[in-house]
Amino acid sequence: MTAASPSPATTAVPQDAPPVRAEAPLVLDTAPPRTLGFRDQFALWANLGISLIGFTSAATVLGAPGQQLSITAATTAIVLGTVIGTAMLAVAALIGARTGAPAMAVLRGLFGTRLSYLPTVLNVLQCVGWGIYELLVISSGAQTVVGTQGWHWLFVLVAGALTTVLTIWPLGSITALRKYVAVAVAVAMVYFTVQLGRHHVPDPGAGNWHGFPKATDAIIAVSVSFVPMAADYTRHARTPRASFWGTFSGYTIAQIWCYLLGLVALLQAKGDVDNLLTSFTGVAAGWAFLLVLVLREADQSFANVYSTAMSLHNLFPRVDRRWLTGGIGVLVTAIAIRINQFADWYSNFLYLIGSVFVPLLAVLAVDFFLGRGRRQGWALDQDAPSRPLLLLPWALGFAAYQYLSPTPITAGWTAFWTKLQSLLHFVPGEWTSASLYSFLVAGLATWALSRAVPKA
Repeated sequence: MTAASPSPATTAVPQDAPPVRAEAPLVLDTAPPRTLGFRDQFALWANLGISLIGFTSAATVLGAPGQQLSITAATTAIVLGTVIGTAMLAVAALIGARTGAPAMAVLRGLFGTRLSYLPTVLNVLQCVGWGIYELLVISSGAQTVVGTQGWHWLFVLVAGALTTVLTIWPLGSITALRKYVAVAVAVAMVYFTVQLGRHHVPDPGAGNWHGFPKATDAIIAVSVSFVPMAADYTRHARTPRASFWGTFSGYTIAQIWCYLLGLVALLQAKGDVDNLLTSFTGVAAGWAFLLVLVLREADQSFANVYSTAMSLHNLFPRVDRRWLTGGIGVLVTAIAIRINQFADWYSNFLYLIGSVFVPLLAVLAVDFFLGRGRRQGWALDQDAPSRPLLLLPWALGFAAYQYLSPTPITAGWTAFWTKLQSLLHFVPGEWTSASLYSFLVAGLATWALSRAVPKA
């Protein structure tokens, strides 16, 4: 099949057709039902844009004690980074809606089926890692609500069970998120915004903009982390337009709101990340509204577990997705029960994988909209031919990202890139953005390659 010639896996429903009450396909080559309208996708991405991780990650934006950004600079970084990152996310969502294929199966058209296995394996590792992390976050949030550091295993077990159930009926779960959860989350967010906004917010970094590009990059990375998952859901969009704008508007509004509220809570907690959530429980009836946000966090773990299964479908297209999601749900729950926190090295590993997908999106978008995807259409079937030349711009983009902002996975890895900077006599300046430059390098390289080798 190709993106240009509709087939069972890519046929869309006419825009004026009534919604079909069906669930996601059980195997890869079955036509996806197009049931998700603008409101469904807006609600899905709005829920994913608000997270307990987002509240605490406001510390990444603010900066280290003594070097904090001003409130104005931090706010600007949150807004600008979210808009840029979510625009990238919306492009990935649009491609999913147009092809009707899951995110990793879309890459068959870019690299060919066999070569698409490389990003697929990386995405499986990323999604499993984030799935475990989300269960740990839910457990930590639940312990804050009940005021105890015990019962970790019980909270993880309940969250893991809920996550797995949601993945069995993914389209029904997304509908439920729109009808019920999104409303409850909005009420909780409004309540905390009013309560925390009534108190003074100190500005420890008044006038400071040093570190602004790094903070913006961190926000872009959060949005882009959903890029290799977006098409898993937007393949069910009724129209590409609803997919793009539902994703962009829902995630943009929610993430900006989430990070700004986290920033306020962090400043009122005097920069103490460990006690940030106590700012929420410290207001009247705060525990009840925080409980809503803790329960809602299950949609994050749901997205990671379900997208792991969708990625595995690219490797094992005939395996029933319910077996895949069930097995992955059990796996991440079992691991999360055994540990209480992520090791720093694995967190850095996840960020390293994240830096892989910024340039990959650039290659994907340029080839789909300006290259072969536009001229000839993409082959997305099991026999899609390999296109190894397109690994080059992806590798160049990844190298550009690491050159400008090495991920500290090991001392040797960081030293390699630092030494390369010295050899080339170019040290990245304060206003250098790894995300934007790597995206630009990969995109331009892909465009140049498509011009030089029209049938690459």
